[in-house]
Amino acid sequence: MLRRQIEWYAMLVAVLALAVGVLVSACATTPEVGQGQPGGVGVTTPAPSPPPPVAAPVAPAPAPKVPEEPVRPPAAVAERPVTPPAAPPLEDVFFDFDKSVVREDAKASLNRNLAWLKANAGVKIALEGHSDERGTNEYNLALGERRAKSVQEYLVAAGIAADRIKTISYGEERPFVLGHDESAWRYNRRGHFAVQR
Repeated sequence: MLRRQIEWYAMLVAVLALAVGVLVSACATTPEVGQGQPGGVGVTTPAPSPPPPVAAPVAPAPAPKVPEEPVRPPAAVAERPVTPPAAPPLEDVFFDFDKSVVREDAKASLNRNLAWLKANAGVKIALEGHSDERGTNEYNLALGERRAKSVQEYLVAAGIAADRIKTISYGEERPFVLGHDESAWRYNRRGHFAVQR
């Protein structure tokens, strides 16, 4: 853009210089006052002065080389830091073996999750129900669904809109801790909160 402006300016200067040269040369050929009068009548005719020098057209100076720079947005928008949203502090809730009732110790986690959900009213979540590896796949999927629904009911009863909550069961398919004893199983019997994007 700047290069085009410089080229246009140089062309304008060249045209103006040419026009001035033509005007100056045209003025030099006009007759001087008193040249057409008869001599000897007592009027002295001044000696013709030499014509003014004709200005040669000035060649435009070459446009300075402007380094190509990437187009940058205005300063107000340019260097605005992008801050990723903070990870939601939603906690998992854990269940007893073969149960889908929210335990008393899980209610503290749920209440902290409730506070965050109320402060972020536009956020939707998916409640994932999980189980440990004991039992059939079908039974564990149904148990995971009951656990997710149990957590959903708790949240809705506390004032979270039901349309903000989707439930899904993964049964035993996505264990949180790998292992084949109670030290792993107790972490796999859970309701997991996932923020929907």
